[in-house]
Amino acid sequence: MGTTDNTGIIREHYLVGGMTCAHCVASVTEEVSAIDGVDSVSVDLNAGGASRIMVVSSKPVAAHDVETAVVEAGYTLVTP
Repeated sequence: MGTTDNTGIIREHYLVGGMTCAHCVASVTEEVSAIDGVDSVSVDLNAGGASRIMVVSSKPVAAHDVETAVVEAGYTLVTP
């Protein structure tokens, strides 16, 4: 579930499986950043476990689009 602050910025958090290194972080960041409306992406790498990514946008971004980008980068979106 995402949060919106009083400036209209939306922050959505996702868990991504299979990431192990800085190259993984760069690949996911590049693919997710290319989604229309995404302003920035930050990744908290958890090698060997699910890594948390935060997608910041000024308009809603569909979870399906994020999942498609993560899969395109070669990883999986983990559902809670």
